[in-house]
Amino acid sequence: MAKAVLTISSKNYGAWALRGWLMAKLAGLEFTEKIIPPDDPAMKAEMLLLASSIRVPSLRHNGIDVWDTLAIGEYLHEIKPKALLLPADAKARAHCRAICGEMHSGFSSLRSALPMNIKARFKDFKVWSRAQADIDRVLAIWRECFAAYGGPFLFGAKPCIADAMYAPVVTRFITYGIPLDKACMAYCKRVMELPAMQEWVAAAAEEPEEIDELEAEF
Repeated sequence: MAKAVLTISSKNYGAWALRGWLMAKLAGLEFTEKIIPPDDPAMKAEMLLLASSIRVPSLRHNGIDVWDTLAIGEYLHEIKPKALLLPADAKARAHCRAICGEMHSGFSSLRSALPMNIKARFKDFKVWSRAQADIDRVLAIWRECFAAYGGPFLFGAKPCIADAMYAPVVTRFITYGIPLDKACMAYCKRVMELPAMQEWVAAAAEEPEEIDELEAEF
């Protein structure tokens, strides 16, 4: 029986839920899911970026409660060090933490203009300038990582916390048909081909719920 319980939200819309869930999968942690319906008022507020703080995902493990996605990632790194959720090299590890922190606290225009919606596909989507600046920054981060660590993931051969943090952006780029260069397109393909991502996407496809505010083409 699993000792860990991960509380998450919608798999179609829940960007932060995906990050925490994917980290747990990459760590090899055995866990059960507790899913809060997206029509729950508090959960809906989080996904619409209206909540004062983000409390989902949250992880309960051996009597310890951890919320906030970065805190979950750090905790998983402590209890599962062999999973190498953070790079072994100190310089790379610092770089990894920096770009994870940037995703954690930034990119508000991208989040609001291109909400995660795995099941949707919007053709000829208009990207406004502020969101485009965020997109450009994400792609610059990816290219810097490919150049520094050789790929195929952001910090080398194995996906880590950084890939989990940017995975919802990968789904957004697909949903909204964002033009990408060859290297970034290949990276998105690799992320989506991860068995854990395929599992998440399959579950998202089965969700009957819809949040009208996240279904509109802006």
